[in-house]
Amino acid sequence: MSLSTGRALRQLTAPELAVFVSGVASMGLEILAGRIIAPQFGSSIYTWGSIIGVFLAALSLGYHYGGKRAARRASVGRLSWILLGTATYVALLIFANEALLAAGSAFPLPSRFASLPAVTLLFGPPTYLLGFISPYAAELSATDGVGEASGRVYALGTIGSIVGVFGTTFGLIPAFGIETIGFLFGLLLVGTAVSITLPSVDRRSLFATAGVTLLLVASLGSGAIGVSTGGQVVHQTQTQYQELEVTDLGDTRTLYLDGQRHSAMDLRDPDRHVFSYTRYFHMPYLFAEKPDEIDRVLFVGGGGFTGPKRFVSEYDATVDVVEIDPEVIRTATEYFGVEESDQLNIHNADGRQFLRETDETYDLIVLDAYKKDKVPFQLTTLEFMQLTNDRLSADGLLFANVISAPTGPASEFYRAEYKTMTQVYPQVYGFQTAGPGVVQNIEVVATKNPEPVTQSQLRTRNRQRDIGIDLESEIDNYRRDEPTDDVPVLRDDYAPVDSLLDPMIGQRYVIQQAPPENETAG
Repeated sequence: MSLSTGRALRQLTAPELAVFVSGVASMGLEILAGRIIAPQFGSSIYTWGSIIGVFLAALSLGYHYGGKRAARRASVGRLSWILLGTATYVALLIFANEALLAAGSAFPLPSRFASLPAVTLLFGPPTYLLGFISPYAAELSATDGVGEASGRVYALGTIGSIVGVFGTTFGLIPAFGIETIGFLFGLLLVGTAVSITLPSVDRRSLFATAGVTLLLVASLGSGAIGVSTGGQVVHQTQTQYQELEVTDLGDTRTLYLDGQRHSAMDLRDPDRHVFSYTRYFHMPYLFAEKPDEIDRVLFVGGGGFTGPKRFVSEYDATVDVVEIDPEVIRTATEYFGVEESDQLNIHNADGRQFLRETDETYDLIVLDAYKKDKVPFQLTTLEFMQLTNDRLSADGLLFANVISAPTGPASEFYRAEYKTMTQVYPQVYGFQTAGPGVVQNIEVVATKNPEPVTQSQLRTRNRQRDIGIDLESEIDNYRRDEPTDDVPVLRDDYAPVDSLLDPMIGQRYVIQQAPPENETAG
């Protein structure tokens, strides 16, 4: 905080300080809500719409009822109690969020509205209480005139909100876990409640302050926030983009992102494929006319770097990996044995921006940046597919790891992505990795070669080529000519990804374990 800002805060009256802090807390909690809700409900536009809507509705109700009561009840003492009440609920939110999330999930609502009850239950009450502060402060304002008092209150509340947004987004979330951030907001509210009543703090307020502080301290050690995952947690953090956790269960180390399994490594045999879908990463070597000429590969999305590590060791290829989350890169380096080298180059950047700015040409591009309920739409559109095409060699291939269902209502995203790819690439193929109708990893191969590759040709190449792995059973899942009349081509100006993902909300995501590997088919 700058010297001038600190001086300005010291010049605020007690009600004005309460308004400023309420702005910090309300918007800080709103940003934090996205991180708390995402592991359970995802971070789609529907989740964020619910969060923003609930906060606005709760604040509006607080403004309304606070305004009606301000003339009779407004006092600095009541402002202090409102702040303490909000801090109490923040402690409850930290301590019992899983129970509140479960209670909010019990409502039989359509999937796009599923997060609304949970958001309301978790964040409606504290935001409603904070809404009382502005009308109370306006009533207590020392300025002359309703307009001047209201304008000053609005300005201070908005400035506080700006501080809350930027401070939480760029300062707190990259540095601390959700539990600690909630604790800090609680302490801020308690500290403000005490400071605005100084020097005349009565005994009842002192006892209440001590009780709320103890409750916050107790909640800090509860470890309640987060999705419970299997195994011993060896690393856990909140990144700029997601909740990240690494667990060990037996000989398997697993990377979870926002509560979903993303990558896994066998600690005894780090090169073994643990999840069956990663075996399909080798499929382009059967589609390529000259697999020995796949020399330069780009992975968009790193995770546990299963594919990149295997490509470097198996094919002696030069691999670039673009990963937007620096914490994922650090985690892969520390916990998944990733070492940058002349053949493995890691770039901390957005995938589309990297492709737009690079002058490299690749023989294979692998898209591995999608999650079940969080897909960066800019990596799905026609314009992006054209960009990948422009960065591929004349016989280059695009491989995409899509999470969807192959058929049924939950297949809309896969089929829209398939349709979008066909607008750019002459031939597009799909491979399901689990049973029909269930949400799973679907592997998509798109080629510049206009000649189709049949399932029979793939079987023959699998027997004849030494690609280091037998894909006979994977070839059984060959798909072509998907029905796409009812889904859109995704474009930069219209890519309804959240609507397409909507049918998958609440459905189980099936990841098959990989069988023991046969080194080659031939």
